Order: sequence, then C-alpha cells, then structure tokens
Amino acid sequence: MKQFVHYILLGLLLFSSLNTFAEDKDPIVFEFALRAEIDPRTSRLVENALNEATELNADYVIIDLDTYGGAVNDADKIRQLILDYPKPIFAFINKNAASAGALISIACDSIYMESGSNIGAATVVMGGSGEKAPDKYQSYMRSMMRSTAEANGRNPQIAEAMVDQDLVVEGVSEEGAVITFTTTEAIKHGFCEAEVTGVKEILERNNISSYELKKYTPPTTESIISLFLNPAISSILILIILGGIYFELQSPGIGFPIAAAILAAILYLVPYYLNGMAANWELIIIAAGLVLIMLEIFVVPGFGITGISGIVSLILGLTLVMLDNDYFDFTFVSTDSIATSLISVTSAIFIGGGGIFLFGHKLLDSPMFNKIALEDTLDSSADFLVTSYVGLTGLAYTVLRPAGKVKIDDQVYDATTEGDFISKGTPIEVVEQSGSTLKVRTIS
Repeated sequence: MKQFVHYILLGLLLFSSLNTFAEDKDPIVFEFALRAEIDPRTSRLVENALNEATELNADYVIIDLDTYGGAVNDADKIRQLILDYPKPIFAFINKNAASAGALISIACDSIYMESGSNIGAATVVMGGSGEKAPDKYQSYMRSMMRSTAEANGRNPQIAEAMVDQDLVVEGVSEEGAVITFTTTEAIKHGFCEAEVTGVKEILERNNISSYELKKYTPPTTESIISLFLNPAISSILILIILGGIYFELQSPGIGFPIAAAILAAILYLVPYYLNGMAANWELIIIAAGLVLIMLEIFVVPGFGITGISGIVSLILGLTLVMLDNDYFDFTFVSTDSIATSLISVTSAIFIGGGGIFLFGHKLLDSPMFNKIALEDTLDSSADFLVTSYVGLTGLAYTVLRPAGKVKIDDQVYDATTEGDFISKGTPIEVVEQSGSTLKVRTIS
C-alpha cells in the first residue's frame, strides 16, 4: 500500500514538473509587415500571416505598419480579421497609418508609434479623382471607426472625427479639419500607448523580456501569384489564350495549342481569383465572350453582332478581372488602374487578332507546325489517289479569316487564304499545298 502511494506521489510530482516546464516556455511573438496600399493583395497577406500565427500558436502578434490607406472594403476585411483574432495584436506604426491604415491600427489591442509618425485622416475619397466620396461612404466609414474604437476602449468621437471634418471634438479638433495625430498627440488622447523605437521596446513595455520571435515571410507561391498580377504578364497570357484556341480549332487534335491556352487561362485568372478581384460573374462574362467569338468564326457567316458582342464581352470581362470593383461601382478604383487594365487587355486582343489575321496562315503552312499537326492519311487501296490538289476548285465550306474549311469533290479540307477574307459558299481554287493544309484564292 505504501509503495502504491509512493508511485502516486511520484506521478503527481512529475505532472507538476511538466506543467512548470510548459509555463516556463518562452512565449512566441509573431511579427509581419504591412507596408503597402490596402487592397486585395494586402488583405490576403494579413489573412495568411494570421493563419500562420495560429498554426505556430503564437502568444502575441505585432504588425509593422506603414501605409497611406487604400480600399475601404479590404480595410474592413483586415479590421474584422484583427478584431476576431483571439490573441493580443499590437500595431507598430512606422511611419504612417492614414485613412484605412488608421482603421486597421484602431482595431489592434494596442498601438505604438515611432517618433515622427502619424495616424488619422480617414476621409473616404474617390479612386479616380481623389475628391471626397459621397456621404453614404463617409457614413459607413464613420460607423466602422466608431464601433472599432468602442471595441478597444478608445474614444469613438475622436475616431469618427478622423473621417468627418464637420465633427468637432472639444479640445481636440476644430470644424473644417479631420483629425490627424502626431505620436505625442495620439498618446495624449489615448490612441497610442507609447513612443517606441522598435519591437523590442514594445515587448519590454508589456513585461515580455524572454520570448521567441517569429517573422512572417510570404511563401514562394505568393511571389509567383504577385508576378502574374503584373499587367504586362497578363497581356502575354491573353495572347497565348487567343492564339492557343485559334490554332487548335484550325487543326483539331494537336493538343498542344489548347493545352497552352488552358494553362495561360489558369495563370491569368487564378491569381486574380485568389486575391478576391475576379468575381464569378466576371468569369461568366469572359466565357460568354469566347463562346460568341467561336460562333462567329465557325458558325455564323460574315462579321456581325455575334462577333462584336463576343469581343466586347471578352474585353469587358478580362478588364474587370484586373480591377478591385464592386460590380459596376468603380468609386474606389483609380483612373490609372482602369486605364492600365483596359490598355493591357485591348492591346493583347488586337495585337493577337491582327497577328493571327496577317500571319496565321503562314504559321499553319510552316514546316514547324506541320511537324506537330496531324497529317491526313490517304488509303493506298483507293481507286483514286490525289497526289496534288493544286489547281482543283471547290467552295468555301466555312468563312476563311484567313483560315477555315473548303469543300472539294465532296471532301472537306483545312485551308487558308493569303490574308484575304473569303465568305462561306464562295468559289475557290487551290494555289498551293503544304501537308494537309491548302492555300486557296477566290475564282474571279
């Protein structure tokens, strides 16, 4: 019996020692930088960083903040992520927390500022002109600033006056000017705990002397995603999409062109989708545009409403994907962003379309293309074996722009023109043969 009691006491002692060891373990401090315009990319960065902090079971999170603001909807998303996070989050403002940056800072449990820093000036402005946005947006921002300040025990009137120039806070602001605090002023009015020089000093002020510091480094995949968000890269991908679809339809069964087009479409759309910029309805517009263009090329004769609608839909969809719009509300989208996106898409489409029209038939006839194209196989046992089609006549089976199909002796063949447009049903003559592709011209 005594021995049994001895084992129980020994077990309790061991359990107590393990608990003491766990309690003595250094807390994990997780730090990440938010030093850019607030947009879908930065909201994704914050979400990924906080997810990693959760996986590491971090005890504290520090945001190294320097931003002049950005999109209100993305700032709201970041605000919610911070407010919902179960562990303390400290904002280290180094040097600016303007507009959306002020909202993000106020959402943090504690705010620390470097000397010479500022916080405030949260009036909502139009993306294109920089002018003050309509009152409905100001009202929404005032509400967010007020409720966020209340959640963390800060003066909601001061937070609201950072948005509204007509709101006067006695002893703090005057009518006609929104509140923007220096470090000293922010400390005085409860919007900053202290002036610090770095993360170490923040931790010391919170009695954290021994800790394990983890810094967030975006994974390589995020760097790749950012690369494909570059408008120049987007233009190249659009060219590959259009070219791949065109050449696969001209020589069905090759596989390589359509595979390249699918890969380019994935690389174009997925980065924008992951960053919350490509909405489902925008993807539907792109798909509809492609379908209409294919119908115009291979089904509907001539060039009319189907083709024009397809081109307009494609340009619209590809452009909208690149913008942080709310349906057709572009209030917070800058004019520069709209212009850059539109130029990237239209230049790719018209350069690609022009190149296909002028040089597509030459590429189809080239030895390189014929090596990967499927050649027609002729049956040697046939009663009639044609060794050359040059000089034969027939009809355009489809529209040729400059490629399409022709019908000769009740057989359909791939054909191209020398760059001319030939309508369906037009009499044609074969002037040249390259592999399975015929070059034709209209018969005068």
